[in-house]
Amino acid sequence: MNIHEYQAKAVLKEFGAPVAEGVAIFSADEAEAAAKSLPGPLWVVKSQIHAGGRGKGKFKELNADAKGGVRLAFSLDEVKAHAAEMLGNTLVTAQTGEAGKVVNRLYIEDGADIERELYLSILVDRTVGRPAFVVSTEGGMDIEAVAEETPEKIITLPIDPDTGVTEADAAKLCDALELTGAAREDGFKLFPILHKAFVEKDMALLEVNPLIVMKDGHLRVLDAKVSFDGNALFRHDDIMALRDETEEDAKEIEASKYDLAYVALDGDIGCMVNGAGLAMATMDIIKLYGAEPANFLDVGGGATKEKVTAAFKIITSDPNVKGILVNIFGGIMRCDIIAEGVLAAVTEVGLQVPLVVRLEGTNVELGKKIISESGMNVIAADDLDDAAQKIVKAVKGGA
Repeated sequence: MNIHEYQAKAVLKEFGAPVAEGVAIFSADEAEAAAKSLPGPLWVVKSQIHAGGRGKGKFKELNADAKGGVRLAFSLDEVKAHAAEMLGNTLVTAQTGEAGKVVNRLYIEDGADIERELYLSILVDRTVGRPAFVVSTEGGMDIEAVAEETPEKIITLPIDPDTGVTEADAAKLCDALELTGAAREDGFKLFPILHKAFVEKDMALLEVNPLIVMKDGHLRVLDAKVSFDGNALFRHDDIMALRDETEEDAKEIEASKYDLAYVALDGDIGCMVNGAGLAMATMDIIKLYGAEPANFLDVGGGATKEKVTAAFKIITSDPNVKGILVNIFGGIMRCDIIAEGVLAAVTEVGLQVPLVVRLEGTNVELGKKIISESGMNVIAADDLDDAAQKIVKAVKGGA
């Protein structure tokens, strides 16, 4: 689960991380009062959406030369003008896709005198099975280019979960970030704080970009992006309360109610598969034959008829879907349960697009019998390759 920047900073502040004062607003009328409550005379007006690249982003509704989703303001009038332009408009960034995201809230923050911009993140390094710091002296809006062009400038340091961040670890991080003086002293305090927040709140990602050295020599968390492990949210009611469903795909919200692993994509062939690996292979072979998957959907091994019905309905609710491929290799998942779920969904919502079904495994003959006797207009497939070719052909008008 993702949260907004201002929420992430509030969480980090609870652990003692140095963050600037700021106020979240939901309407342009609140902008002046919010700015007046901050020291000034420089303010930063930040779009709050669940996507990176806001500073370089562009608003669909504004002129091409208009400023992006993060703006400096040197007066109260500028704060108000920025808020009026940004709220309610659609911000397109490198991470949102062409559709962009509507900005429903802003964060007005006290400005900072920046000397250097650094990069810091913590994630689980699966190669060693431990949380790891990823740091670079090249922080800011071009970190993606740094990763691609000069990866040697990015340093990874795994942390022993039994000891946490030791003084030796902190020293290595300070050296990697070239911190001296007050900034180095701050680093020895900050790095254990961030690691503690990451572990105790079951974060999947904690990214600070940039972490800044200010002109007074001290460190400050200037931006924060935090994602949480969805499997651990039951332990964190305070974090669950921060969820903003307006930032999530409605189909993904519905899928989460049935514990379905669903991710919406940009293609036009809906997929319902059992097993994450098979789901990935199914999407790959659809692309191989010249089409694009509309989703990732793993119904899992223990799906019920009701769960399968819900999955099928979620796929058909996507207006971009022009065909559906059901690919089941049943082990724990029985083919007859899949067939009954698909039949129930089609009976309820109808079938307006081509449907290709490939069944194999436990109770496969019963599953095929249920479908063949249902009267549904289903295209049967012998294997995955055959299924992918048939659905692509059907969608492109050749079936």
